[in-house]
Amino acid sequence: MPHSRPLTRRHIAQAGLGLLAASALGARAQGAWPTKPVRIVVGFSAGGTTDVVARLMAKELTEALGQPFIVDNKPGGGSNIATDLVREAAPDGYTLLMMAVTSTINQTLYKNVKFKLERDFDGVVLCTKVPNILVVNPTVPAKTVKELIDWARANEGKVSYASSGSGTSIHMAGELFKLRTGLKTLHVPYKGSAPALTDLIGGQVQYMFDNMPSAWPHVQGGKLRALAVTTRQRSPSAPDVPTMEESGVSPFDVTSWFGLVAPKGTPKAVQDRINQVVNAAFDKPEIKQAYAKLGAIAEKNSPQDFSRFIHDEVNSWAPVVKASGAQVD
Repeated sequence: MPHSRPLTRRHIAQAGLGLLAASALGARAQGAWPTKPVRIVVGFSAGGTTDVVARLMAKELTEALGQPFIVDNKPGGGSNIATDLVREAAPDGYTLLMMAVTSTINQTLYKNVKFKLERDFDGVVLCTKVPNILVVNPTVPAKTVKELIDWARANEGKVSYASSGSGTSIHMAGELFKLRTGLKTLHVPYKGSAPALTDLIGGQVQYMFDNMPSAWPHVQGGKLRALAVTTRQRSPSAPDVPTMEESGVSPFDVTSWFGLVAPKGTPKAVQDRINQVVNAAFDKPEIKQAYAKLGAIAEKNSPQDFSRFIHDEVNSWAPVVKASGAQVD
């Protein structure tokens, strides 16, 4: 049997140093995120505003954090497919969702959604807010919102409007328009703004309340005509385009927004790091320029700010969805 020596102060000190070293190593391992690519899931097809904002932020995060942030488009179900995918992902910081206002609408619009936003997700950072803009195919003989209403009434049963999917703010702006005017037009949902705009430009549908970033270039190119923005104030990017309220449809205030969320329980240090990088990006001239071109605005915010914002959005959209009568199974 080996002889056991009594513990000395030197042994205790060495043991303590060993524990400290192990603890520091563990802390470094935790703080080493990211050590592999991070996926940003987008619930719409490429080319729409959610996708555009996700790619802008992915580039910033990749440059700042030294690992690829890869945008993964998973369209369908009005973004619910993507939302559920991220809800089920491990809360380890390697799967994020570029959430749009759509998700807060879907919480009420869909009867059987699996997710509860406040239970299943942590808000990480609100990336931007944008107005929606009412655009028509140039063959539609309307230069104002009033002219569109009169024309749609005269052609009841023949007029349809596009959206990027059921439950999007684009869809709900269309429902709010019908609610405020009594119009009976047909809703045609797509799997994102890009395919919806293609059909609008092609004349398969007549109008759309698209996010300004994806619609505005087509207005500038003469492929679409802008009639109004959906926010209370005019957009600095399109100062000549009136608001819906100025055009006689009131009350009418719809803002789209996009932000990064993570599965509930994602380490706070990871959330804070993403938040810091995105907030810092808002000060960069190239991001300011890109946002100005998109008609997008950004304000610095914390994860707690964004989580509160999501809570408020769920509660403010619920009565609009119920009043519109829109429902999706």
